[in-house]
Amino acid sequence: MRQRLSVETYTKGILLGDRTTLSRSITIIESSLPEDRLLASQILQNVLPHTGKSIRIGITGVPGVGKSTFIEAFGNYLTSLGKRVAVLAVDPSSKQSGGSILGDKTRMEKLARDPHAYIRPTPANATLGGVARHTREAILLCEAAGYDIILVETVGVGQSETLVKGMTDFFLLLMLAGAGDELQGIKKGIMEMVDAVAVNKADHGNEQAVAKAVTEYRQALHLFPETASKVPVQVVACSALEGTGMGLIWKLISDYHTQTSESGFFEHNREFQRVEWLHEQIRQSLEDRFYKNELVKKHSISADQAVRSGEKLPDEAAADLINLFLSSEQPPKFSAKS
Repeated sequence: MRQRLSVETYTKGILLGDRTTLSRSITIIESSLPEDRLLASQILQNVLPHTGKSIRIGITGVPGVGKSTFIEAFGNYLTSLGKRVAVLAVDPSSKQSGGSILGDKTRMEKLARDPHAYIRPTPANATLGGVARHTREAILLCEAAGYDIILVETVGVGQSETLVKGMTDFFLLLMLAGAGDELQGIKKGIMEMVDAVAVNKADHGNEQAVAKAVTEYRQALHLFPETASKVPVQVVACSALEGTGMGLIWKLISDYHTQTSESGFFEHNREFQRVEWLHEQIRQSLEDRFYKNELVKKHSISADQAVRSGEKLPDEAAADLINLFLSSEQPPKFSAKS
């Protein structure tokens, strides 16, 4: 394991915007070692007063929609405006090694070389929704390092995509045209969460198909209820390959930020997300503690076998393991002597 620095050294390096120190700090917050978890907590506490000043943008879409190409084009556009951009690209993970499969830095070569951009590929591991467990903490570190825009790329549209919505200010859905009936591709759950839809690949020769898809999405969105922010969901066309539409998308996000800040929704949403993070941390901590419990580990194999053979229902086996966990976690009782 690489030698750890002092809390003060990490804190100073992050606040100075040193990318090497930022990367090492994110490695620490992603670590499951007890000593690293303590160090991560101390670093985060130190930089907390310097966080919260960015715009956090979640970007999702079906596989093949061109998320990485879009993020590179959009990131380059933002840095051309003088913005500092951090990309937290969550890769699918190998079940054998746990490492990232796609390697986003290799797919965003130009943006990776930009001194005003920072790309951090992170393996999703077993976390639902294609979001790494410590993405929220990584966002705070990037903000403390002075990045104005935080882009969070997910593996793809899934049932737990609410995790992305729960840690970003603006949620952008990338869609394709000409892949069958576009309206059939709209999932009600994801459409109710998005703040904008961008139909990608409006490249030369494909403009008409994209324009048709944009019209269909706009018509379909009239059937959905009003958003929590009260800002109507916009649908636009773009070409990540040709770099068109990036200015329009940034204007949508900027206008959204202005409107929600003035209405108070922006800060209200951030407050709600912090409370949700608290509850998620409680659930995750309890799960970690449960599976590390020696009594649970001792009986979990037999519980798995009982469920596999049909001898027990999953809820019965789960209840048995939970009861074992609770009994072992209780403090010892002392009887009063007469």
